[in-house]
Amino acid sequence: MTTLKKCLLASLALILVCLSTGNSHAQTLKDFFNDESTPLTYLGVDFSAVRIEGEAATAAEIVSKFEPINSVILTESKKYDVAGSFKRASVTNSLDAVKKLNAGVNPGTIKTDNAGDLDKGLTTADIDRHVKKYDLSGKKGIGLVFIMDGMSKTNKEAYVYATLIDLASKKVLLTERMTGKAQGFGFRNYWAYTIYKVLHSIDHGKYKEWKDKSAATADTKVAVAGSPSRQMTK
Repeated sequence: MTTLKKCLLASLALILVCLSTGNSHAQTLKDFFNDESTPLTYLGVDFSAVRIEGEAATAAEIVSKFEPINSVILTESKKYDVAGSFKRASVTNSLDAVKKLNAGVNPGTIKTDNAGDLDKGLTTADIDRHVKKYDLSGKKGIGLVFIMDGMSKTNKEAYVYATLIDLASKKVLLTERMTGKAQGFGFRNYWAYTIYKVLHSIDHGKYKEWKDKSAATADTKVAVAGSPSRQMTK
């Protein structure tokens, strides 16, 4: 065998190995629901498109509480059990993209006195466009974000899009508008509780519903993330 043929065969073998490795590391939404070892990256609560009705706090005070709400969900992970609700042993926390958008919210646009305004909230098409704003450079795998649509003090509840996305392409894999009842003392605890209720709903039925639906839909391959950095365990 000539040296040229040996080189060609070696190159072909290398290509086949790379293709095989790529395929073995590809995953789909169906894989995510069927295999609880499939990683999940938690992106946080995105308030950048929210409308708030009936809240006595000033708009500036409201915006200043977005970061504390996200923080308490991380620090009280046993209560706000993101990992457990999605049947994971742990999740990777990566909130920088959401924090950046939350920090840029214009306080003058978020308050309303009309509860009916919250019925005219975001659509799934809006969610598709919205997640394209996230800076997710270099991230792969499946990410979870809670996009806050509306917060009604009159109804004592919030409306949240629970959203799973392909981090590499920013493609929305699943999104559903859910309602979480508000409860607690102080702005932070009162509205953070709505995420607790959404997680409870996911854990007690919605996750299984999504899993069943994913089994009947076409697969969308997702590039797999590397080793997780920060963890939030059950």
